[in-house]
Amino acid sequence: MTSDRLNRIKFRAWHRGTREADYMIGCFFDRFHAEWNEEEIAWFEALLDEEDHDLLAWALGTEPVPERYAGALMTRMQQLDYVEIPQ
Repeated sequence: MTSDRLNRIKFRAWHRGTREADYMIGCFFDRFHAEWNEEEIAWFEALLDEEDHDLLAWALGTEPVPERYAGALMTRMQQLDYVEIPQ
């Protein structure tokens, strides 16, 4: 894993277009990416191509998660205990 690739992923995770998505996706990346293998990083990169409103709906459980994103990482994302909003 190159640091350039991780930096690009981090930038994309924190610059979603909505503050809510920035915190959810950015905090998720910051908290867990160091534990991920190549397959999990590829999953996250694919997830970054999705629309913010879809990501929020899947994480909040208001819409069903597509098969391609279902699994342990999405289940972890849905816990939302990793989001830290500065005061």
